[in-house]
Amino acid sequence: MFRPIHIGLSPNTAREDYLVALKTVCQPWMWKKGITITKVESWFKDYFHTETAVSFNAGRSALLAILNSLELEKGSEVFMQAFTCVAVPNAVIWTGAHPVFVDIDSSLNFDVTDALKKVTSKTKAVIVQHTFGVPADMDKIIHFCNKHNLVLIEDCAHSLGATHKGKLVGTLGDASFFSFGRDKVVSSVFGGMAIINSKFKIQSSKLKEYQKNLKYPSYFWIFQQLMHPLISFVVLHTYNFFQSGKIILFVAQKLRLLSLPVYPQEKRTKQPPDFPKKYPNVLAMLLLVQLNKLAEFNLHRKEIAASYFKEIKGAHLHKESEAIYLRFNLLMKNADQVRFSAKQKGMILGNWYANLIDPQGSDGDKLGYVWGSCPKAEKAARECINLPTYPTLTTTQSKQIIQFINNIYATTSN
Repeated sequence: MFRPIHIGLSPNTAREDYLVALKTVCQPWMWKKGITITKVESWFKDYFHTETAVSFNAGRSALLAILNSLELEKGSEVFMQAFTCVAVPNAVIWTGAHPVFVDIDSSLNFDVTDALKKVTSKTKAVIVQHTFGVPADMDKIIHFCNKHNLVLIEDCAHSLGATHKGKLVGTLGDASFFSFGRDKVVSSVFGGMAIINSKFKIQSSKLKEYQKNLKYPSYFWIFQQLMHPLISFVVLHTYNFFQSGKIILFVAQKLRLLSLPVYPQEKRTKQPPDFPKKYPNVLAMLLLVQLNKLAEFNLHRKEIAASYFKEIKGAHLHKESEAIYLRFNLLMKNADQVRFSAKQKGMILGNWYANLIDPQGSDGDKLGYVWGSCPKAEKAARECINLPTYPTLTTTQSKQIIQFINNIYATTSN
């Protein structure tokens, strides 16, 4: 009866999160409308010193709202990196624009050198992803966007609290969006926030109007999200107890007590009716608990990352002092086997983005990806393995991971 190393199953959740979910699950009158939505939006306004912070039920909904506020012409091109989640190109497709995939640099972020080869008169915007909480090379990207008159949108789904040259990521572009998914920096299982630079008055107004005209998600959808921390608590604390935790998780998924992080139709670029919607009050209540611990969370992540940098032998790693390391990524030629071996030892490590456009089964052809066009991203997808840094990971567990990885390197070097 102990909490296992598990990178993807609500890894942030602690006692306070379980109590909020338990307290509110039987109070449906609090689920949709409420003052906590405003509190969360105000938190973002204060943190980022912005006039416009608008909440939605998912990061993809927030991105979709930003793109709609820009009123891009049909057929416009929006640049984004390969080595990403299907939710990003889907939001572009849902607006009638076309995603164009750009290769990555050593930080696993948007590579301007490749973008310069692909820019056309149809290119109107760039979405830059701060992968795993490591800031992209924003000086080069901002220069590129200014030169070609492109709107710059920051994808901060991995990077709430990270900085670039002392400035918060999310404040460097024209707009930014955040995700509160189950394994993000802070989590309410689902949720997102959109920010637009104060100089874009018209777009800011359109963003607010867009949200105003949305409906709240269904009560059943909200119920699924509230069940996630509660079921996760049971699963995580019985995971290795005669397989009972794994059985509970399987049954809960079959009974649809839990929602999927990515819907099956999204892998085929189809838009589910659940996105976009307004952000429910009860999920804002879950989020506020974690927002109040953001500095503590990110300090823990940085300390775990520092121990990986110091203790892991044989890895060639990109180190960035202002990163928050939502996940600590290694590139290993036998990544699939390493993850399998780790699982056999009770460690569920991460596979972002073992599929070039995650998750497995996403239709790259429908998304417009041309295989061979982003060779560095394709190589990273084959070799990526994410080590956990999440707030509930203990020092003992991180040492166990370090020893495991070092043993792998020692074995493969002999």
